[in-house]
Parts: sequence; C-alpha cells; structure tokens
Amino acid sequence: MSEELNCCVEMNGPTLDANYWNSQYISNTTGWDLGMPSPALVDIIDSIENKHLRILIPGCGNAYEAEYLLNAGFTDITLIDISAELVKKLQERFAENANIQVILGDFFELEGQFDLILEQTFFCAIQPFMREKYVHKMRGLLAENGMLAGLLFNRIFDKQGPPFGGSADEYNKLFADNGLKMVELKNCLNSVAPRANSEVFFKAIKINGDFESKNPCCKI
Repeated sequence: MSEELNCCVEMNGPTLDANYWNSQYISNTTGWDLGMPSPALVDIIDSIENKHLRILIPGCGNAYEAEYLLNAGFTDITLIDISAELVKKLQERFAENANIQVILGDFFELEGQFDLILEQTFFCAIQPFMREKYVHKMRGLLAENGMLAGLLFNRIFDKQGPPFGGSADEYNKLFADNGLKMVELKNCLNSVAPRANSEVFFKAIKINGDFESKNPCCKI
C-alpha cells in the first residue's frame, strides 16, 4: 500500500475522537492531505452557476476546496472539523472573510440546511459501523433539492483504518436504504495519482419518505 493511502498513525482499535485527530495534525501525520483541491471536486465546483448556494464541507481538513470556492466567488461556505488544532488555524486563516465560517465540533451534532455538501475523505475516516448514521445525518442536513457529492474509496485496505474502504455496490445499497438516491456513481477518472483506480465519484439526493434507522446505535 502506498504511504499516501495508509495515511494515519497505526493504532489497535483506535478511538477516532478529537484527541486522535488532533494527534494527527500535531504530529503532521496527514498523509490524506493532497496539498490542493481534489480535481473531481473542482469539476463539481466549476459546474455550479449559483454562487450563493449554502455549501458544507464536513471533516474539512486543510480546506483546499474551501479556498477554491472562495476564489471562485462563492458566498456561503461552512466548514466543520473535530480537531481543535486544525480549526484554530483555519479560523485564523479565514478570519477576515465573511463568506466562510469554520466550526469546531462533531459533525453528527451539526444543525442547519445546505444546498451542497462536499465529501472528501470524511466518510472513509469514520468507523464503518457509523456509516448508516452518516447517511441519515447527511439526509437531514440536505435542503430540499440539495445534493451530496464527492469521492469514496472503491477498495478494501490491507491494514486497519482509517482510512476504511468499501465498494460501489455497498455504497449504493447503504445510501438507498437510508434515504439518499445515488443519481451518479462511477469510477473516478481524474483521481490524484496515489488514488488512481481506487475511487468512485458520486452524487446523491434525498428520497422522499420516512427512513428510520434499523440500527439503534446509529439513530440521530
């Protein structure tokens, strides 16, 4: 496995809490960090005409996509991350820009409505047993006609995550069973080199109806 894909300090059964992610940033063990916006997400951003969409980036990391959004003229961007070390730096970096807010907190406790949510190495960073909860939360945060879009790993990793892998078939069923419809799900053709042939690009929208979590530990 490449160093970039096996990107975190190895731990036996890590508790993926704020302390864990802080340790990654403090030790600069951030192999998932591309150092630039993901090309696939840039394509999404470039296709949007309405610069006033409410946009959320959860588990935002160093926020290269947010920087790109700002430079493209977008006016309503929200970032959230659980690492205080990271968020402090981002809040300082964007302190003078009224078009973006940076929240320190747990994504699963976030409230609000968003027209577009961008997924970039957040899904793969949470424990697989939380994936149903992830989809339910995303559904709750999406506004009417809102969209969740981004990248997911289409492979299984040899070592214990994060990152945690999966497959396109698994994601399609997971999302559909929990209230989101994949309107696009395909192999990503413009992944960065270390992730080539290991990602799928997707877009998902809300399905009308009542989608009650079947897993009690995943209810939100």
